[in-house]
Amino acid sequence: MRNNETAEQPKGMTRAELLALPAVVDLDTGNRALGLGRSKGYELAKRGQYPCKVLRLGKAYRVVTADLLSLLGLAA
Repeated sequence: MRNNETAEQPKGMTRAELLALPAVVDLDTGNRALGLGRSKGYELAKRGQYPCKVLRLGKAYRVVTADLLSLLGLAA
């Protein structure tokens, strides 16, 4: 891992970033919002144990933003 990679990638997301998300987001964005690592997030999604609703679309996972915001206490 390069030093500049970790310094540039923010941990978590701000409230403004969360509220600006589209209806569904990719699993990496959901992981970032929840503070989960990539491997753990994918592991939970594959086992059906992700902490909010995840859709499987072909080979891709999509996190339902409304469920994500509700879990984080930001539901509108």
